[in-house]
Amino acid sequence: MEDFAAIDFETANRHRSSICSIGVVVVRHGVIVDTFYRLVKPYPNYYSRFTTEIHGLTQADTADAPLFSEVWAEVAPHIDGLPLVAHNSSFDEGCLRAVFESCGIPYPGYTFLCTCRASRRIFGRQLPDHRLKTVAARCGFELENHHHALADAEACAHIAMKIL
Repeated sequence: MEDFAAIDFETANRHRSSICSIGVVVVRHGVIVDTFYRLVKPYPNYYSRFTTEIHGLTQADTADAPLFSEVWAEVAPHIDGLPLVAHNSSFDEGCLRAVFESCGIPYPGYTFLCTCRASRRIFGRQLPDHRLKTVAARCGFELENHHHALADAEACAHIAMKIL
């Protein structure tokens, strides 16, 4: 796959609409041409201890962050017309749909592809699991800051360039 945008969201709590950070990696002609990382004021605006333990973000980190609609207005032109790729795309697509709904914005119907499903199909039992870090390593990418939205999106992009 040569043209796509890899995307990853971190959430503040159990609500899929509670996106607190966004990582996007734009790939054109098989080359990474742009990256974005933004903190977002989540909706609803609270953090669970569980999610903070996963990604390390707290309410203090996003207290002055823009709302999703402002961040997405910046991101959307860069991904226009591109399929979106995520590792476990059902989570990321679910987050995107939920936050659009919570903002009262019509969902534009993005096409999502999943590197986790592709990994299961291509690598099968060759891997001990199909987690992002494992699949990235198999594809020659060292994921060092797992659960940072941009690092995860970069790992996903490298996987997609190899197996999609």
